Amino acid sequence: MSESVFMGLCKKLGTSYQLAMRRDVLDMSENLIEKVGGSAMRSGSYKEGFRLIESDLDSMYWQNNHHVIWELSQSQYYNIHIQTLILCDCSDSPPGFTLLYLLSPSMDKDIQRSCVRMNNRLYISSSKYRKIMCSAVFPNSILHGPCATGVLPGRTEYDFAHCFVSDLWPPSASSWIDRCNSWPQPHVVDDIVKNGCHFVAIGHKLGRLEDHEWRISFSFAEHKLVCAMHHCQFITYGLLKLFLTEIINNGISDDDKLLCSYHMKTAVFWVIQQNTLQQWCPQTLLECFWICFKQVLKWVYEGVCPNFFIPQNNMFLGKVHGKAQHQLFIRLYGLYKKGLVFLLNSPSIRSCIINVLYNPRLSICTDEHTLISETDFDIYLFLEIYKYEDPGTSNLETCMRHLHTIEQMICLPLLTQYQVVMLQKRTACVLQKTIFVLFMETYTQENKLRYRADKISLYMLKLAAKFGCITDMLYIAMYYYKTLRYTEALSIIEMTKVKLSQPYVMYWYNVETEIYTEAVGGQSWSAKMRQAVAWDITLDNEVHYISELIPEQRSALQIKMGSSLLIPPFVLLYMLEILCYRHVDTTTRVQTALDDLQTLVHYDQGQLIPLPHRDISWQILGICQQLTGNLQAALYSYQQSLRQEPYRKIHAATEMRIQQVCHRLPN
Repeated sequence: MSESVFMGLCKKLGTSYQLAMRRDVLDMSENLIEKVGGSAMRSGSYKEGFRLIESDLDSMYWQNNHHVIWELSQSQYYNIHIQTLILCDCSDSPPGFTLLYLLSPSMDKDIQRSCVRMNNRLYISSSKYRKIMCSAVFPNSILHGPCATGVLPGRTEYDFAHCFVSDLWPPSASSWIDRCNSWPQPHVVDDIVKNGCHFVAIGHKLGRLEDHEWRISFSFAEHKLVCAMHHCQFITYGLLKLFLTEIINNGISDDDKLLCSYHMKTAVFWVIQQNTLQQWCPQTLLECFWICFKQVLKWVYEGVCPNFFIPQNNMFLGKVHGKAQHQLFIRLYGLYKKGLVFLLNSPSIRSCIINVLYNPRLSICTDEHTLISETDFDIYLFLEIYKYEDPGTSNLETCMRHLHTIEQMICLPLLTQYQVVMLQKRTACVLQKTIFVLFMETYTQENKLRYRADKISLYMLKLAAKFGCITDMLYIAMYYYKTLRYTEALSIIEMTKVKLSQPYVMYWYNVETEIYTEAVGGQSWSAKMRQAVAWDITLDNEVHYISELIPEQRSALQIKMGSSLLIPPFVLLYMLEILCYRHVDTTTRVQTALDDLQTLVHYDQGQLIPLPHRDISWQILGICQQLTGNLQAALYSYQQSLRQEPYRKIHAATEMRIQQVCHRLPN
């Protein structure tokens, strides 16, 4: 039964190879951002490698020129002329919490507005800072604990926490280092300690100065510990998360939930470190789960859940106590008395157990390689890579900084195979962005300078097409169209169309598995990406690529939702074809391309236009119909665009275009 559940959860949560891939790709993305000068870190289950529906987008942001220290003598490690120092004051706070005292003036206005004076000192108030920063990343966010939370286009939930960072390990967590005899390994401990901790804007509910206190966060350390688990330990952790979601908290409102995923993770940490189990393997998975469950049950009975790094910090304090604690214990103890049979109440696990109950002599193969085909693994790899492809650059200086950073990263000796292909795609993306930014900054310059910039631009775009996927050729076509070279653009469009028409091409989840395997199976991921992968065209909303789409880009910018416009490759290909033929050919070819685009948008069943792209696809069809004079058809297309889920947030542009068309239509 343990083996069956293990294999079922590997399929749901990911094999060890999938986890390594997800983490490597995300780590590379974060390293690139950090080296360019950013200061952000993903956290939570997504960072750990989970891709469950409920795995929301957790991120932490901080300022690189503000540093927290634990005692005044540590100020010698910093240049106080360019860095703002903040001193921890834990004297009046519960374990795991602190006040932040501003030692040197901060030039940041948000921090200045968050300060309160106590005992003739200036402290940064967590409650004030939390409110001020709530909508800094996305408007209309709401406060949830220390985070700004909301829903992104595509129904992805996010939790963004603005925090402060310390490069130094907290003295109150020094006992954790002494406990690390058997787990984790010394090099993991050293890495965790040298990276310090963070401070998130939330105080202890029972603290005397709750509104001004900050919680010490060990998000980086926790991520390293999860990565230090071997796969059976990770699957046990995942099983506890599913047990929490599908059994303990099933049908309970968020306000009434006493246990959370963090408690489950803490239980796994303690059980591993205390060496309670001699063996973690597929054959003992349910025993591992049972030991962790009993640990949680014991904590609820005692009303004490010790933080893994600062055990004096009881994470149940002020929450799991009194009547609520008693009711939770009765419920958990009822499950305990039933034994593992209660796992039948979990939809994710039930089939794995029933499978063995009905076939007790069934032999279970625990080889992870049998769970996912080469093609399926490639799909998930490229989906991961394309999540992080946009470097978020909109000026030439930042573009050059990105290119310099990539140059440095390429020379690193220990890049994994997943990180190599991630860097390859990021290089193509930055080169493409640089070209269109360069055009915006030089098109008013003298002819000689424009000529030199044009030569460089074409060289870099062709280089990017060699690094990237099939559809990266369309950036060359866009550039030719932008520089009025319509014949050259049409030549590139035709080449791209031929490549995209190959039966082995992979786009999102759509691919003919057998044909794909026959064409590129066994090749490197770099070769597969160049020869057989298509992806959406990404237009940074602050950079102008095609003048006909500027209103759509501005529409998204106005409401600060989504930094890029994503367009399905065939939709953009037909649009460029229509735009170019209007300048070099008769109306026959324009109409043929328009008919192709109309057929695609009207009849596609998600193969070439995924659901999140329906609004922009109808919009582009309407633009092309309006340009060719078919106003009634354009009006219909714009109305269809408004009826779609507004993933791209272009409805302001759509309404503007509808007004234009209605004004020109006869009464």
